[in-house]
Amino acid sequence: MSEKEIWTPQKAAIRLTKICDTFSEIHGTERFPVNVGELSLGAAELFQWADPIVKIEPVDIKGFDGALIANEARSRWMLLYNNGLTSPGRIRFTQAHELGHYILHRLNRDEFRCSSDDMLSWEDKNIESEADLFASYLLMPFNDFRKQLTPDVDIEVLRQYAIRYGVSLTAAALKWLECTEENAVFILSRDGYMKWAFSSPAARRNGAFFRTQRNVVCIPEGSLAANQNVSMERGRNEDPSINLVPSCR
Repeated sequence: MSEKEIWTPQKAAIRLTKICDTFSEIHGTERFPVNVGELSLGAAELFQWADPIVKIEPVDIKGFDGALIANEARSRWMLLYNNGLTSPGRIRFTQAHELGHYILHRLNRDEFRCSSDDMLSWEDKNIESEADLFASYLLMPFNDFRKQLTPDVDIEVLRQYAIRYGVSLTAAALKWLECTEENAVFILSRDGYMKWAFSSPAARRNGAFFRTQRNVVCIPEGSLAANQNVSMERGRNEDPSINLVPSCR
């Protein structure tokens, strides 16, 4: 396959999704969660590239969740992830994020180091958001995710999505937000203030969104986040406070 072929995050993930679908159907194996490690080690062969990922390893890389590093000749790559990560969902998403860099960006750079904040930038048009988008499409492909949608959603439904795809509750919530036709906003909050907020396409069209970048935004009154009587168990603290704000606009 030509190196000159242009790969978007969606196109690359869909190609691998079709391969995984076919493999699962032929061999009768579980389709989800995606085994990102095996896929990463076999990616060069699948795309017919000469510079494979040859090692996936947990390492002590303080300040970063994951990294993708080439050797001096740029003929081999190592995919690394922080050995302090304990959540299988975060590990899987981190590996998929770095695989996204390998497929989409490796011709432009020989090293990528990515923090947890880099993996929450799905809407920004930069290489980190492209790697996130690739990971989202690979781990939770639309063709399957849409089949799991229900008329009503709550934290428990999102938790079931997270279990099915082997991702964090945060990743499952953001994928649901992409797919839903509802007016809804998810916010991540700490100490009464938003760290980030994502709106569904319908909510965004109706003007329901929060500009959190470089702004201090309080949690809106009436939201689940502002209700002190609502308790959300998150388990292992792998997800910050995630809250659904129905849009009335």
